[in-house]
Amino acid sequence: MAATQTIHLDRYAADARAIVAGAQQLADERQHVEVEPIHLLQRAIDRDRGVAEVFKRAGADPADLLAEAESALRRMTRSGKGEAYLSPAFIDLLARAEREAERDKKSEVTVEHLLNALSQEIRGAAGAVLQAMQIGPGSLRPHLPALRTVPRDVPPVGNAPPNASELLQRSTTDLVEAARRGEFDPVIGRDVEVRRVLQILERRSKNHPLLVGEAGVGKTAIVRALAQRIANGDVPRHLVHAKILQLDLGGVIAGAKLRGEIEERLRAVLLALKVGDAAESILFIEDLAALFGGGPGPGGVGELLKPQLMKGDVRMLATVSTEGLRRVQEKDAGVLRRLTIVEIDAPDVERAQAIVRGVAVRYEKHHDVQIGEGAIRASVVLAKRYVQDRALPDSALDLLDEAAARKRVELEGLPADVDARLRRLDALRAQMAALVNDDDKLSRATFAKLESEVKALEPEVVVARERMTSRRGALAATESLRSELKQREKEFEEAKKTSQYAKLGELEHVVIPDLRRRLAAAEEALGKDAGPMATNAVDENDVAKIVEDWTGVPAAKMLEGDADKLLRMEERLGNRVIGQSEAVRAVTKAVRRGRVGLRDAGKPIGSFLFLGPSGVGKTELAKALAEFLFDDELAMTRLDMSEFMEKHMAQRLVGAPPGYVDSEQGGFLTEAVRRRPYSVLLFDEVEKAHADVFNLLLQVLDDGRLTDGRGRLADFSNTVVIMTSNIGSQKILDTDHKIFESEEGREALKDVLRDELRNFFRPEFLNRIDDVVVFRALSKDDLKGIASIQLRKLEKLLADKELKIALTDAARDRLVDLGYEPGFGARPLRRAIVREIQDPLAEEILKGGYAPGTTIKVDMSGEDFVFSKA
Repeated sequence: MAATQTIHLDRYAADARAIVAGAQQLADERQHVEVEPIHLLQRAIDRDRGVAEVFKRAGADPADLLAEAESALRRMTRSGKGEAYLSPAFIDLLARAEREAERDKKSEVTVEHLLNALSQEIRGAAGAVLQAMQIGPGSLRPHLPALRTVPRDVPPVGNAPPNASELLQRSTTDLVEAARRGEFDPVIGRDVEVRRVLQILERRSKNHPLLVGEAGVGKTAIVRALAQRIANGDVPRHLVHAKILQLDLGGVIAGAKLRGEIEERLRAVLLALKVGDAAESILFIEDLAALFGGGPGPGGVGELLKPQLMKGDVRMLATVSTEGLRRVQEKDAGVLRRLTIVEIDAPDVERAQAIVRGVAVRYEKHHDVQIGEGAIRASVVLAKRYVQDRALPDSALDLLDEAAARKRVELEGLPADVDARLRRLDALRAQMAALVNDDDKLSRATFAKLESEVKALEPEVVVARERMTSRRGALAATESLRSELKQREKEFEEAKKTSQYAKLGELEHVVIPDLRRRLAAAEEALGKDAGPMATNAVDENDVAKIVEDWTGVPAAKMLEGDADKLLRMEERLGNRVIGQSEAVRAVTKAVRRGRVGLRDAGKPIGSFLFLGPSGVGKTELAKALAEFLFDDELAMTRLDMSEFMEKHMAQRLVGAPPGYVDSEQGGFLTEAVRRRPYSVLLFDEVEKAHADVFNLLLQVLDDGRLTDGRGRLADFSNTVVIMTSNIGSQKILDTDHKIFESEEGREALKDVLRDELRNFFRPEFLNRIDDVVVFRALSKDDLKGIASIQLRKLEKLLADKELKIALTDAARDRLVDLGYEPGFGARPLRRAIVREIQDPLAEEILKGGYAPGTTIKVDMSGEDFVFSKA
């Protein structure tokens, strides 16, 4: 791929600049690989009437030229990316135009110079079109005066406003002035970072801070806190009169089609910053990486910024994400050497709560609600656990803002339950209207069902509407009284100032007390009418409901107390994982230790090696643990280690280093943890992995962190690491079930299995695992419990068809007998249910053998399953 070329547009006149920019734009629009002279020819004739007249006087019909040029453009290769690069032929053409300008002793390259250079094209598509029209080198020169006699409408490109202050007013925003107007929220808990930025700004060299951190950690808030300090005068004397001018990146980048146009616009801003009062200003660039674009090759922005930063002509303050920092490093590392990097980390829970607590008063004022301490704490805790695509404190503030908005909507609009009933009634009526003329049996049954629901819902909706209308009237009356009271209190203060004693006495002793009494009575009546929704207090339940809307995790599970939840952990896991009480107990103990704080905070919550035969519940326990700990069974990342048996595959866990293929994708393991910091990591059949995988796992189990191929850190401290293995399966199968009933027996079996484990795993790996959990072979009694679970799933599938199923004890026992294979666990039972129950049922349902509402009884007749209607 061709490298990006930077054209110095300051050498081109406005009309010439427009034609070159048009060629670039045309190549981008057509998704061509490179910008060729044919693009310049087509765009110049199409957009500039003077150029068309020059060709006409030279004997070439402009319409024919455009047709030939269009035909050539259609034959060109498309890249599919919409971003073309300058071809060597196009660069040569521009070089010839510049030499033409030097020959004419002109300071600017004009359209005349471009046309003379274009007429010298003898190769490529442009050369072929020109030769076909009898246009050769020098043939346009006699006709160039037409450019000055024919009216032209070429839009100028990149013209800077003549006035520097006007340019700054259009391109920047003064944050210090905004702080004086009180537009910013208070910034709490970032004093150390703000002070560090102040120190860097006061340095003699490299006094340009670059704040680096993930989106949402508060980089821009720190800059605003600095602006607030300057507005208050709490800064060194050199910064007392400083302005922080935030660059409008959208305005700088928007519409820039030609390489180098962004640099031109930025150069104009930098020059304006050196004039007059602006010389004391600090240029603030939010997201520095946006200036460097996404294409390969060196960046002209870097070449422009480096001398300005090094000489200290302009002071700059910028922010960038961790990923953006890598992009800037790749484009122009020299720029970063002129800046001083300040790492901004997400605050911990305690600091985040302080930040949210300080801003909460602004949300209270905006939404007219009261935000309690429970809501503040819940917003931080729930955001950290469930909103993983954004960092604290931004995610917590978003939660609190929407929770307060929800409360205001319910108070002044429709409560959620009333709104749901109204919408449900509308939906039912629409469905009934669609079925009203249908006479088939199924349509009539559906219509009757919908009609019964409508009759049950209509009285509730009528009452809800009446209450809603009454409440809206009461709200309007209350608001009117509140406004009148404010007006009278204002009149009272004015009467005080002007010594109107008669009016003052009337307001103080008659009017205002009467308004206050009426307002209190109206608010009390409004509260009684609204019931539990009367309060405008936002609590943890409101925050949890917003998280439920965002993630789908039930609010009740989020707010369930950890102590109660952990005490019932064995029971809840045991309901799902049958026959493995010892394994469940071992996992529960380790998780409880972690949750009450009796663990190393930097390590994972727990790390386990599950040993046992196939199909006994190892993976099922991992899923159950994910659902229990993180309220979502999908909060589990499963990696099949048979895919990582080769050395080169192990690298995919952390991702390829920069510059290699797929380096942008990140690693399977690190990206999964970054997306879901609270999750279960399941390494299935870990003994099959390559040795390099174990080297990575050593770091995860010991330090709780891993650096990916792009240098980003993934935190494993909130994960549960589970590894499964079939090592020792035969010994477990041969072990008497009574061994598992005593602690001594289980430990003796573990000692035997550890000898086998040492033959596969290194001692340092085994030493970092919290516990080796042994899963015993399933008995027939265990399979009966598993059969009940599987049959309940079948009942849910049949419920959609309004069918029920009932198995006799004999049928259940027969299923267990068919599915009992100790070496294969519960999987044969699942296959037996599919083969003996689901397959015959499917055939019978397709034949129409069971009408809706039927209960299907399954019994035994000899060795065969028999289906009948109960």
